[in-house]
Amino acid sequence: MTIRGRAAGLILLPLILPFSLLAGCAVVPPATAETGAVPPSPPPAPVVTPLSGDFAFQGSFQQGGLVLGTAPVGTVRLLLDDKPVRIAPGRRFIIGFGRDHGGQAMLEARAVDGTALRKPLAIAPRAWSIQSLPTLPRGTSPTPEYQRRRAAELAQINAAREVQSDTQGWQQRFQWPVSGRISGVFGSQRIYAGEPGAFHSGVDVARPTGTPIVAPADGVVILAASAPFSLEGNLLMIDHGMGLNSAFLHLSRIDVKTGDRVVRGQPVGAIGATGRATGPHLHWSMKWQDERIDPAPLAGPMPGR
Repeated sequence: MTIRGRAAGLILLPLILPFSLLAGCAVVPPATAETGAVPPSPPPAPVVTPLSGDFAFQGSFQQGGLVLGTAPVGTVRLLLDDKPVRIAPGRRFIIGFGRDHGGQAMLEARAVDGTALRKPLAIAPRAWSIQSLPTLPRGTSPTPEYQRRRAAELAQINAAREVQSDTQGWQQRFQWPVSGRISGVFGSQRIYAGEPGAFHSGVDVARPTGTPIVAPADGVVILAASAPFSLEGNLLMIDHGMGLNSAFLHLSRIDVKTGDRVVRGQPVGAIGATGRATGPHLHWSMKWQDERIDPAPLAGPMPGR
């Protein structure tokens, strides 16, 4: 543009700003009429990742078995037989099948856009050790006093199993808490005069009282009984994460307390014969969510056997 000065005869040349100065000037969007504020930029559109790939598994699809898996890319929700399954970073998860699980299960992965991948699973049956005692009654009826005591104990156990920690023990290779003779196997059952008794929910290892036991994998102590329970005796429970936990029964002592973090191989207590036990041994049981899991396949062959 041309600017004329007040002095006669003076003509100023057009004012041209260097490009470098123009480049540094910010372009300010117009303010709104009502507030005078600059309107915010719209949020970026969400990225929708469709399902791709398939499931990957490691473990045993059988009654009492536990399986580690990886979900397809894009999975935001996972269901086993229509029940939610937690998903860890990297789309990792675990699923388990109880002692009496049927021959089929359905695993379903869902994406944020609602698409789903359904994976039928075949669950292999196992042959359980069943002992028939046709002349022996199942037992006497519990007294009201025992029922009250037992209800309080079960409330502690159920509350402990509700605890969800961030431990990663569920991803580790489990080890035996103690080595020795296996005196009781998972899933065995007695039939008393035609009436089935409760099946054996864990594995028993016979060793003398005072023999130390160790944590089979990393975890958080969710219950360290301050007094012996009527059935379990001195009871210790450890959460391994993702709904998987271990229980150790009949201990002579407990060396950790509720809330402690333990690592694989760390001493946590000692074998005893407290509670309803006929001799010193360790009863090791495991649960994933509401399913009873056999610890033996997770720990592998007994050392020295």
